[in-house]
Amino acid sequence: MTTSIRGTAVPGARAADGGDPDEARGAALAVPCARAAGWRLVASCAGPVAIGAGTPRVPPAAGAGRGRRTAAMAARLRRLSHALIAVPFTLGYTLVLLGTGLYTHLGDPGTVRDLLVGSSTDVAHLSQRPLLTLVVSALWAVGGITSPYLLAFPLVLGALERRVGAVRTAGVFLLGHVLATLLTELPVAASVAVGHLPASSLRRLDYGVSYGLIACAAALAGLLPPRRRWALLGGIGLALAAGSLVDIDPLTGWGHAFALLIGVVCWPYIRRNARWRPSSNGGDGAGRRFAHSERVSGNT
Repeated sequence: MTTSIRGTAVPGARAADGGDPDEARGAALAVPCARAAGWRLVASCAGPVAIGAGTPRVPPAAGAGRGRRTAAMAARLRRLSHALIAVPFTLGYTLVLLGTGLYTHLGDPGTVRDLLVGSSTDVAHLSQRPLLTLVVSALWAVGGITSPYLLAFPLVLGALERRVGAVRTAGVFLLGHVLATLLTELPVAASVAVGHLPASSLRRLDYGVSYGLIACAAALAGLLPPRRRWALLGGIGLALAAGSLVDIDPLTGWGHAFALLIGVVCWPYIRRNARWRPSSNGGDGAGRRFAHSERVSGNT
């Protein structure tokens, strides 16, 4: 005789009706299982079933995904903070350029014009206060907050500073800024003195970080594998050629060319003091090779 539990026939449920006692014990075990979990667990008590047929699914914790995202964001913020700490010169200088760039757009136009004229590295200002003029002229980016120089500045100087340090990066920048300015303005002063140029040539609007930036970009190229090196130099050359079509001032074009040459001249010094540089085999996939100058030296 059989007894149905939730639609499932359990053989031998009553031994008194002449059923097998073993079947009665099996039925007695099946009844609580059926009451607890339904017919699928009855089958698991009575015999083997498919794996996972009666295994309850536990949903994942609701906060697990948020915890992973928070941990990933914290890791990215730590990497960003470490990267910024590693380039203090670039970070500080970029903040200064952002501040002056915002002022050129938000400040009084007349005051901004007077500040830019007073910061110009022309012959008149260089002859009166050379050091102050050279420093102040490098606090502005041509074009203000929308200047393409403001975008390239942290990328180029940050990459160079990670390889050679803050002091050497500042040295290359100042060398390019100062020498390129003098190499373009001193010939103007000489030409005015001998009468080849009018006296009005002593005053012109010339300011910005382009000379120092180009010198640093050219110096950085010396630390790259050959193909990337010449690609970077070629890109700089094309950008300068395109800029010369927009800016008709020949002195600025000559200044950019001098700055590029100054950066290339710095290659031996930069390579000697680099923290790492590519292997000499010249492959793009070559691993980084640490320079001997990682040891403490007196060169700055």
